[in-house]
Amino acid sequence: MTIKTKEAASLLIALLATLIVAGGMMLLQHAWWLTLCVSLGAFFVVALVALFIIRKYVAYKLKPIYSIVYSRNVHTKEIFSELKDKKVENVGEELTAWADTNDKEITRLKEVEHFRKQYLGNVAHELKTPIFNIQGYISTLLDGALEDELINRKYLERAEKSIDRLINIVNDLDTISKLESDMNRLEMERFDIVALAREIAEQTEIEADKKDIKITVKGGDKLPSPFWVVADKHFAGQVFVNLIVNSIRYGKEGGNTHIRFRDLMDKILIEVEDNGSGIAKEDLPRIFERFYRTDKGRSREQGGTGLGLAIVKHIIEAHGERISVRSQLGEGTTFSFTFKKAKSDAK
Repeated sequence: MTIKTKEAASLLIALLATLIVAGGMMLLQHAWWLTLCVSLGAFFVVALVALFIIRKYVAYKLKPIYSIVYSRNVHTKEIFSELKDKKVENVGEELTAWADTNDKEITRLKEVEHFRKQYLGNVAHELKTPIFNIQGYISTLLDGALEDELINRKYLERAEKSIDRLINIVNDLDTISKLESDMNRLEMERFDIVALAREIAEQTEIEADKKDIKITVKGGDKLPSPFWVVADKHFAGQVFVNLIVNSIRYGKEGGNTHIRFRDLMDKILIEVEDNGSGIAKEDLPRIFERFYRTDKGRSREQGGTGLGLAIVKHIIEAHGERISVRSQLGEGTTFSFTFKKAKSDAK
């Protein structure tokens, strides 16, 4: 039998009390009419007292508990095993704590869902642009421009550029996916971080020369250097590639990119600094987001996918480290991050 109301509970208690009183009086062989009167009186008195106690003390404590459970749309069976055999006070405290945790989890899930929708929308938008460009160029060629020597090669080169951009986006998305799924599979090794930075800087010299940008690696002319780290060399190299290329793309003509290193006891601090256009203060908190651009039109013209800094952040955090940025509009930008310092015998 299920009791759903306070009144039903008080009547049940009164009925049990009446049966006990009536049984006792019958055993004592009282007159039937006296037994009936006393039993009826006991029934009404116990019912009123029980109802008062339930409303005053029990329901007072159960009502907020019920409100919490009802507001979360949780069925009794889902929490029965957790709350079984516990006092009302303990149940209330645990449900309040559970409600707070539940609220935080709901907020987190809403944020994740918002990020997922925004991310899918950004992916669709970024892929749509080069695909539509390719479609437009090819359609124009098929409609007769293929026979026009003045524009056929130009359109094919533009289509190739859009294809390259599409490939870069897919490769960057693949890199992020691998980092998220295999963050614990980094191939850690000891190596000279200055030598790696110099190697990457030399690889980007051709692109830097186009804008007459000078890349300086502090200590790069005195190898081996005293700055050795323990990290995944491949991904550490990708961090340098993304940051150096970023400084070139958004650097000013005749500008400079400096890469510096500092010993911080058990870590090595690396700074990549440029004197380019800088980043607005309101954009700084979002620059590591996927597909976020401070100047969308200019970023696409420079060939960026909007994923470079997101990849950098994933790599650094996969190593258990952090990356930060400071910037001033018109003055330049500095990215700072750390890697774990290798022991001296690693040299």
